Amino acid sequence: MSEVNNEYNEGKVLLIDKPLNWTSFDVVKKLKFALKVKKIGHAGTLDPLATGLLILCTGKMTKSIEKYQAQEKEYTGEFTLGFTTPSYDLETAPEFQSETSHINLEDLIKEASYFTGEIEQTPPIFSAVKTGGKRAYSLAREGKEVKLKSRVVNISEFEITEFKENKVAFRVRCSKGTYIRSLAYDFGEKLGVGAYLSALRRTKIGDFSVDDADNLNEFVKNKKVNTNDRP
Repeated sequence: MSEVNNEYNEGKVLLIDKPLNWTSFDVVKKLKFALKVKKIGHAGTLDPLATGLLILCTGKMTKSIEKYQAQEKEYTGEFTLGFTTPSYDLETAPEFQSETSHINLEDLIKEASYFTGEIEQTPPIFSAVKTGGKRAYSLAREGKEVKLKSRVVNISEFEITEFKENKVAFRVRCSKGTYIRSLAYDFGEKLGVGAYLSALRRTKIGDFSVDDADNLNEFVKNKKVNTNDRP
């Protein structure tokens, strides 16, 4: 086994900018194969349609995963007003179009204030939350009824950064367990026009920033390990 692989088997913290349409597990599997490590895990799932900071731990550093998961997260992204989707994002098709021409920036800023501090939030039915021993998304994709309990989360900052036509750009800082998809849905409900999450990027986890993260394929290439696009 090479010196590089010994280093990763001993224990490292990796910062990866997760590509669009990859699951977090795709990234774990890719790096486990490429680096030939025995133990590797990630600290906080990103949905396939989200990009951004993914912290991965190898070897003995996997013991630190829960510590990193518990830290505050920052996201930027976009809500699309006037539609909803069953998944609260673009995994499912938009429906129920509403008029949004009466909405202005002042309305958005005012309503955003209702979603800061400790709030109750219900996870999307297309989520990895378990109900009856199964993942909610598995039941939802089978067309079965899914009922999930609300939970208390903390949103320390919710900033509207741009508004153009029916697209709302935002920045959010929030606690572990917060679903930005649910925030999009609830925000649309509060505005009375509906909304879904049309773009999401995780920019920070605690003191870690996506600015310091590596592109996945470039990281693999620079380490001179297996360069297949997928595990």
